[in-house]
Amino acid sequence: RGYLNRPDLTAERFLADPFSGKAGARMYRSGDLARYLPDGNLEFLGRNDDQVKIRGFRIEPGEIAARLLEHELVGDAAVVAHADAAGDKRLVAYVVAKTTDGSAEADGAGLAASLRAHLGGLLPDYMVPSAFVRLEALPLT
Repeated sequence: RGYLNRPDLTAERFLADPFSGKAGARMYRSGDLARYLPDGNLEFLGRNDDQVKIRGFRIEPGEIAARLLEHELVGDAAVVAHADAAGDKRLVAYVVAKTTDGSAEADGAGLAASLRAHLGGLLPDYMVPSAFVRLEALPLT
């Protein structure tokens, strides 16, 4: 019926249902994108946000990146879902390490272990990336 004490969010997500014969019927606006095919079936096209589904869980990579940015050695971060050769998706975190004195104090293995422990204390296991890639800078294009 809507979000508790959030009429603005309810109006945004619960739209008038054009497929119902009932007056005042509403339908939920999800983030899924689809289209009708000529035979009447729906074809799933993807999402209109950054959510990904991995092993049955809906994950917002931006949430994981935000937790990475809370770590003292992380200057910038991005998290994406990559599919392996078998088609299984896994999370990969791209991290730009920051150093306080200009040295390369955070080596790759030590940084990955530190970040994995950091995220493990904040997020469920399925949201901890399986790989961490250290970059000099995130690409902007």
